[in-house]
Amino acid sequence: ARQVEVRAETSGLITSQPIRAGAFVEEGQLLCEIAPGARAAALAEAEARLLEAQARLPEAEAQLPAARARQSEAEAMLAAARIDSNAATRLSESGFGSETRAASASAAEAALEGAVAGIQTAQAAVQSAQSGIRAAEAAVLRAEQEISNLQIFAPFEGLLESDTAELGSLMQPGALCATVIQLDPIKLVGFVPEAEVARVRVG
Repeated sequence: ARQVEVRAETSGLITSQPIRAGAFVEEGQLLCEIAPGARAAALAEAEARLLEAQARLPEAEAQLPAARARQSEAEAMLAAARIDSNAATRLSESGFGSETRAASASAAEAALEGAVAGIQTAQAAVQSAQSGIRAAEAAVLRAEQEISNLQIFAPFEGLLESDTAELGSLMQPGALCATVIQLDPIKLVGFVPEAEVARVRVG
């Protein structure tokens, strides 16, 4: 009814004993297992980087309220400096007082610009931390997927058409682990190895 070639999705040496052709396998039965190599270490490193990235986010977020407070303070200073400047201009045409007030307003505007830049810097730090978390999460998922690919299971119950991959053989992505065939609607009572088929007689 079905025939599937079960293939590797990663590389490495086979560490499982081969299952011989003609054997009946259950759905989900382990067919081939690949040596883990350094994959566990890669997963641990990815998890450590994720924790580090997650730790940077609160620090970055903590900078935002202070930056916003500096902006509010600078806006208040600028508003006060502009009021003083306008009042001085109306009261005196001499220019000295108004120049002083204008300098004060310029300083307040510079402070406001600095505060706005501080908020932008803090927001960029938050976005960078969030990006770092997403990248670290992706690395963890890749490492976990790589580990899950070390074991190759039967997709359904059936017979092995050929031996599974030999112990110690090097697998590459796409290399054949085994071919599983499903014999439905035949009811399997027993099986005969191909070498003995000539001995089968009716009845």
